[in-house]
Amino acid sequence: MPGGRLTQQERQQIALGLADGLAYAEIARRLDRPTSTITREVMRNGGPTAYRSDLAHRATERRAHRRRPASPRGQGAPVQGHGRDDEAVREYEEAFTTLLMQQGLPKMTARVLTSLFIADAGSLTASELVQHLQVSPASVSKAIAFLEDQGLIRRERDERRRERYFVDDDVWYQSTIASARGIAQVAETARQGVGILGSDTPAAARLENIARFSDFISESILRAAEQVREVLYTKPETTSGGTAEPSSDRG
Repeated sequence: MPGGRLTQQERQQIALGLADGLAYAEIARRLDRPTSTITREVMRNGGPTAYRSDLAHRATERRAHRRRPASPRGQGAPVQGHGRDDEAVREYEEAFTTLLMQQGLPKMTARVLTSLFIADAGSLTASELVQHLQVSPASVSKAIAFLEDQGLIRRERDERRRERYFVDDDVWYQSTIASARGIAQVAETARQGVGILGSDTPAAARLENIARFSDFISESILRAAEQVREVLYTKPETTSGGTAEPSSDRG
């Protein structure tokens, strides 16, 4: 599988593929690239309806010129240690951000949440986020407010009285529970329509099926989330052979 940056010719092929209505996977197959590469390229450059190969290529060149050496420890941006490849981390961060955008999060909100997920401490200050993402404080503040409303993060004051934002181990559980409750609301609303439209009508039958399906999915998600919640608290334990085994630190 080839690596490296997309060429201008490849971007032109992506634009032609989108114009022909091809799926990302098919475009990727024709270019012998990972589907995630094509998805990320399109989503960060206007989406499938606004993608232009020339603008995308120039934007990539500008981003490459803007990149600066990592900030010194304690000066803002999260420091990459543990022998990590900075370029690989950036690529992964972009891929995760794209995934969250596909799940419905606004771009800036997705970028902030991804930054928190990949920070070893699971927390960053507003100034660290501003420096890391190279955006305005107002953009970070708006994204933080949205994430807090959704119960995806929490905020605390640190020893220097700075506001610090956290993603807890439990955040994915809470997000999953919220999603299941949303599906349950769909079921409830669909079932209300059955009586309004008349129980013996095709529309009512359709809504009843939606309600039954949504009930089952919601209940299944809630049950599964409770059963495997402990997985979110599992931490690796190094065995005598040097390999990691999962363990839970919760009683």
